[in-house]
Amino acid sequence: MNKENRDFFWPSYVDLMTVLFLIMLVLFVLSFKMFTDKDSENRRNIARLQVEVQEKRKLDEIKAALSRLDGRYFQYNEKYKRHELLVDVLFPQSSAVIPQRSLAPLRRAGEELSRVISSIKGADVKYLIVIDGRAASFPKGDPRNISQREFALELSYKRALALLRFWRDAGIKFPENQIELIASGSGFEGAGRSGDVRDRRFVIQILPKVGTLQAK
Repeated sequence: MNKENRDFFWPSYVDLMTVLFLIMLVLFVLSFKMFTDKDSENRRNIARLQVEVQEKRKLDEIKAALSRLDGRYFQYNEKYKRHELLVDVLFPQSSAVIPQRSLAPLRRAGEELSRVISSIKGADVKYLIVIDGRAASFPKGDPRNISQREFALELSYKRALALLRFWRDAGIKFPENQIELIASGSGFEGAGRSGDVRDRRFVIQILPKVGTLQAK
């Protein structure tokens, strides 16, 4: 190899090595980034799974506690996934006044609900208790089911509000930092209807919610 060829070869060789080095460096950086991203994703997935397991465990504890509600006052409706009030509160037609005969058992039901919920410990557990007032609809096809729909919604809400106020006036308390108590009215509508005057009663739904838990 003459001097001229040698002078041409070595710079080209160095350039080639530099390019290969840069390619390898880029590939290494990309591979390292992909590895760290995958590792971070795996750790996030593990943390999420730990949180879900903790929440599932807490929900199971809540379900077990609520299953201890006195069967004279509450029952769990498996079909509609809700706890329902069993106290016979058959409102007079178009009235939101709780019948006198229902006051004593309603008070005991409220005390029972307060006792059981207060026994469940954990600041991360919240409850949405919905008092769902209802109204009995007219026979199927009756035009009053449409013309009086708004009235039925207002009436059923007033019925739910009557129970909420009765419990409050009776001194029944729920943990303020855990309970959100809501009165609502579904009027002629809602799941689990009997289709007769029994629909003038209301339903109480207890919806436990577990707050964000930190994985340990």
